Formats: sequence, C-alpha cells, structure tokens
Amino acid sequence: MRGVMMLAVSAGVVATITAAVLLLPDDGAPPSARAELPAAASPAPGDPLTPEEIRRASDIATSAGPRAHFAAGRAELLYVERDDGKGGEGERRADAYVYDYGSDTLTVRTVDLAQGKVVREVSGTGTQPPPSKREETRAAELILAHPRLGEGMRAAYRRAAGKPLRSTADLWLRGLIYTARRGDCAEHRCVRLFVRLPDGTFLDTSRVVADLSAKKVHILEW
Repeated sequence: MRGVMMLAVSAGVVATITAAVLLLPDDGAPPSARAELPAAASPAPGDPLTPEEIRRASDIATSAGPRAHFAAGRAELLYVERDDGKGGEGERRADAYVYDYGSDTLTVRTVDLAQGKVVREVSGTGTQPPPSKREETRAAELILAHPRLGEGMRAAYRRAAGKPLRSTADLWLRGLIYTARRGDCAEHRCVRLFVRLPDGTFLDTSRVVADLSAKKVHILEW
C-alpha cells in the first residue's frame, strides 16, 4: 500500500512540502518475509478432491461424451468423487458418474487429473446411484408441472408460508431412487421426493414418483 505523508507549513504563504513517501507491502510485511511464505501444498493422493479438481474432472468427463446430450437434458453428470485405490501410487484421479436418460445407462468415467483426460470408462444398466441435487430439483419441477399435483403443491405452500411459491428453490427437497418390479420404473430413473414446507410439515408425496427418463409423473396405486 502506498502511503504519502504531507507536511503543511504556514508563514503568511501556505507552502506544501512532501515530507516522505513510504512504500509498504499490502500485508505490512517486509519483502523478505513475503518471499519466505510457503506455497500452497498440492493435495496428497489420499486427500479429498478440491473444488478446483471437481470442476476440472466435471469438464473433462462431460467433454468425453456428446455435448448435445447434456445440453438437451438427456444426460446428467450426477456427481464426482475421488477414485480410491484404482490408479498408480501418487496419482490423483476422480470418478465422474454420468447418467443417460435416453438409454438408462450409467457411465463411470475415471479422470486422471495430472494428464487431464479420461483413462477408463465403464457403462452399464440396472445401477441407480442416489439422485443428485439437480435431479431432486427436476423431480420437483415435474410435479409442479402436473395439472393437479402442481396446484396442490402451490396451495400447500401458500398455507404454510403465507405467500406464493416462487420456485423449487423455496422448498426443502430430498429424493430417493424408486425401482419397481415392472412398469416404467423397472428400467427408468425414477425418484420419490420428500418435500418439507416452511412451517416444518411435509407434503404428502407418498404415492408420487417423478420419472426423470420419461419426464413425467406416476401416481402409485395400492
């Protein structure tokens, strides 16, 4: 930070004299001390992924598949986690879980963060990881778009909050994967949603299932 000290002297005529100009580092420490500050340590192989590593792995994993599928909502990056014990010693790797709603296929892409590329890819059907936050939001949007269920959700929110529901961001959401023995949800990615209202009560969604693959809502009969 640059500081300037001005001394004013008055003797009938006002004269301004620059007494000193002091140049100091922003943190107030001398240059020698600043030079000795240790650099940020790189994460060790067993450390959790950093936010930057998660962002990089996400970009690399989604670039490895058709971009149009992600843009159109056909494919979704569910989450990224550290790849444990599958690479060489000292390597930093991440597993990116990608779900394709068109084929109901889960693909796990392993990203080598040092090389900046996908080094392994495994795909299969019949595996349903827990829903992501984005999927919980999408499930709530499908329910809100339903003519009868959406009206009921908005009315319940107005009673609990005393104001209209603006968006799904106003709701507390938690989702669970729903798998049926037969029917659409035997293969599709389906989510049962728990919705908590502002007064602490839960909306009755026990018979409601959001089908993310078909982009529609099923009402269970029992």
